Amino acid sequence: MSQSNLAVKEDFAAMLDESFKKNESIEGSVIHGTVIRVDDDFVLVDVGLKSEGRIPLKEFARGGRDNEMQPGDNVDVYVERYEDRDGLIILSRDKARREEAWNVLEEQAEKNTRVEGTIFGRVKGGFTVDLNGAVAFLPGSQVDIRPVRDITPLMGAPQQFQILKMDRARGNIVVSRRAVLEETRSHERSKLMENLKEGQVLDGVVKNITDYGAFVDLGGVDGLLHVTDISWKRVNHPTDALSVGQQLRVQVIRFNPETQRISLGMKQLEADPWEGVAAKYPVSSKFVGRVTNITDYGAFVELEAGVEGLVHVSEMSWTKKNVHPGKIVSTSQEVEVMVLDVDPEKRRISLGLKQCLDNPWTAFREKNPVGTVLEGEIKNITEFGLFVGVDGEIDGMVHLSDLSYEQEGEAALKDYAKGQIVKAKVLDVDIDKERISLGIKQLGEDPYASAASELKKGQIVTCVVKAVVENGIEVTVNDNLQGFIKRNELAKERSEQRPDRFAVGEKVDARIIAMDPKSRKLTLSIKAREVEEEKQAMAEFGSADSGASLGEILGAALKRKQSEAEATETKAKKKDDAED
Repeated sequence: MSQSNLAVKEDFAAMLDESFKKNESIEGSVIHGTVIRVDDDFVLVDVGLKSEGRIPLKEFARGGRDNEMQPGDNVDVYVERYEDRDGLIILSRDKARREEAWNVLEEQAEKNTRVEGTIFGRVKGGFTVDLNGAVAFLPGSQVDIRPVRDITPLMGAPQQFQILKMDRARGNIVVSRRAVLEETRSHERSKLMENLKEGQVLDGVVKNITDYGAFVDLGGVDGLLHVTDISWKRVNHPTDALSVGQQLRVQVIRFNPETQRISLGMKQLEADPWEGVAAKYPVSSKFVGRVTNITDYGAFVELEAGVEGLVHVSEMSWTKKNVHPGKIVSTSQEVEVMVLDVDPEKRRISLGLKQCLDNPWTAFREKNPVGTVLEGEIKNITEFGLFVGVDGEIDGMVHLSDLSYEQEGEAALKDYAKGQIVKAKVLDVDIDKERISLGIKQLGEDPYASAASELKKGQIVTCVVKAVVENGIEVTVNDNLQGFIKRNELAKERSEQRPDRFAVGEKVDARIIAMDPKSRKLTLSIKAREVEEEKQAMAEFGSADSGASLGEILGAALKRKQSEAEATETKAKKKDDAED
C-alpha cells in the first residue's frame, strides 16, 4: 500500500471515529426534528442523522387530548439511544417536553410564581396535571378551598397552580390549586372589606348549607344567610329554599369590621308583608289559612305568604282540652280561623279555630235554662264532686255541697259510681268560664228551710244533745236542724260551763242567737236563756225595792212555772181520759 493511500485510510478512520463520538454525544440531549410521516401508532421524525427516528403517537397527545402533529411540523425530541450497528435512533417527545418543562418550572418555583396546567386524570389520593409536558400530582385536598363533590367541570380546562414541592431526580412535582384560590380570595376579600357596608346588595353563590342557614360566597369572603332571613314566609330548613351552587342576590344586614362577620338577608329585598297587617286582618274577622307547623302549644296558620298566626291549643276546640293539636288539625290543612289579636310590633297574630264553630256552652244555656232538670251519665268522680255528661261532649259538675242535704263530704259520694245515670238540676251556666253547675239535692225540698221557717232568732227551743266535745256540745233541733252550744254559753255561772255535765240524748232548753243558712246550722246559748229568764222573774215577782232576795224571787218564779206545768199536764190527762 502506498504511503498516500495509507494516509487517506487513516483520515477516514479518524473521521468515522469522530462521527461516532459526535452521534454518541447527542444521546440524552434535546434536538430539533421534522415530522415526515404520521402513522396509526408512530410518528416518523427526521433529526438530520443517518436514519429517522420513530416516536409513539401517544406521546404527542397532551393532557388527554388527541395528537395534532402533521407532516412538515417542527418538533423538539429527546435522543434516548443511538444504535450505530443498524443506525436505529430511539427518540422521545415526552422526555423532550419534560426537559423543557422542568427547566421552566424550576425557574418558576425559585421565583414562587404560579404555573399553568391542565387536570387530565385521576389517581389514588388526587389527580394528574399536565404542566406543559411535565406531569404533576394534585392532592384531593388541594383542589379547592372547600371539598369539591364533582371535579368534572375542572377537567381539561387551563388552571393556575402553585408548586409545593419538586424532585427532578425522582420526577416528582406536587402542585396546589387551593393555594392560588386562597391568595386570590385574600386579595378579593381585602378589596371587598374596604368597600363593604350595611344595606349593600351583592351577588353570591351558596357554598354550604347548615341547619341554621347557608354560607354564601360573595367573591372572596363568606357571609351567613340565617334561615330566618331567607324568606318572609316560614322556612323549616334552608334546604327547602336553597341548594349548594345556587346564585343569590343578597343584602348586607349586619357587618362587624372587627370580627369580619357578615350577616346577609334575602327577604329584605322583598316588600314586608307585615306592613299594614292590622288593617288587613282586623280583630273578629274570619279568614281561611293553611296549617304550616304544629307544636305542643298550638298550630301556625299561614294567612298569606310571610304572614302567619298562632292558634293556641286553648283556642282550638270548645270541648277537647287535653288533646295534642296534631289530633285536631294536620299540616297543610286549610282551616277557617278568627283573628283574636294583632301585634304588628312583635309580628304576632293570635287566631282562634273554635270561634268559627258553634259554642256548645251557649247552645246548652239556650236549651237548658237555670232550673232545668236533666239526666246524664257520671263520667268521673273526684274529691270535690261528680262530672256528669249533659250534652254531647259537655260535662256539668255536681259539687259535694250540692249532693245531699243530710250527708256531707265523702259520705255524700259513697252512693254514686262512674257510669251511673243520675238526674240533676241546672244551677248555673257560665259561658266565659265554660262551666255548668248542677245540683242533685235541689231535686228535693230543703229540710232546713222548712224547719228553719218555724224558728227565729231569740227563740227558746228544746235541744237534744248529739255529741259532747271539748269546746261545747252538738245538738239537734226539731230532729233536722244541727246546732252548737259553745262552752262559754253552757251556763251563766262560770263554774257550770263544763261540757262533761251533759250526756248524749239529754234534752236542754237554749236560746237561738244565730242562724246560718249557708252552713245550715244554729248557734244556741243556755246562758242567754238563763239571763232572759232572770230578767223576766225580776220583772214579774219583785225588784230590789221589795226587800226579797234574788234567790227568793227566782224560787217563787220556779214554783209558779212548776205549778203551771202541773196544771197543763193534769188538763191534758183529763182530756185523754174523756176521749177514751
